[in-house]
Amino acid sequence: MTIDEFRATLSAAEPPAMPILLRALWYDARGDWHRAHTIAQDVDDAGGAWVHAYLHRKEGDLGNAGYWYQRAGRDVASDPLDAEWERIAAALLP
Repeated sequence: MTIDEFRATLSAAEPPAMPILLRALWYDARGDWHRAHTIAQDVDDAGGAWVHAYLHRKEGDLGNAGYWYQRAGRDVASDPLDAEWERIAAALLP
């Protein structure tokens, strides 16, 4: 799946079968931050930490976001949120 194909799924009522962290990004892009956060916080690896960091950055909780970026082994992002969302999605796409 390409990033454009992933974006095209956002018009569907439900996410298609996809890896769990892409599902979190899908819900986030559809405006369901809480559902995205619930998914991300249950994934205990660097990818989960990265999505979790992004979500806290989006929420405006920069201290918590910084903790999760560190857990993900990533620098704290400072680019637009849309750009980070796309970067994460592209890295997670199979």
